[in-house]
Amino acid sequence: MYIKSYKDLQVWQRSIELVKEIYLRTNDLPAAENYGLISQMRRSAISVPSNIAEGYKRGNIGDYIRFLNIADGSAAELETQIIIAKNIYHKVDFLKSESLLSETQKMLISMIKKLNAKRFLPNS
Repeated sequence: MYIKSYKDLQVWQRSIELVKEIYLRTNDLPAAENYGLISQMRRSAISVPSNIAEGYKRGNIGDYIRFLNIADGSAAELETQIIIAKNIYHKVDFLKSESLLSETQKMLISMIKKLNAKRFLPNS
């Protein structure tokens, strides 16, 4: 399948689902967290598809890999924030968020590995 846009990438689509889920779950957190966990979690989540898109549009494999690594770093930030939120707010269900995040992280790692391997092939 030919990829015409970053929007065709499954990892981008999954990360958009993750953003929506994080917005839903953070609505369940208390208003006292508006400038704390809620803001941080939303920014981290938004950073994942944003960096996938930016890297794709850069047009060279080195930049693309760099931005995929940044997206993966943002995913790790979000993972940490979910752990914190779960430890403080036991009644908020982050199960779907964790599942989408795990899928996204696996896809990112797979893409990074494949692109790194392709990067060093002759005539690539």
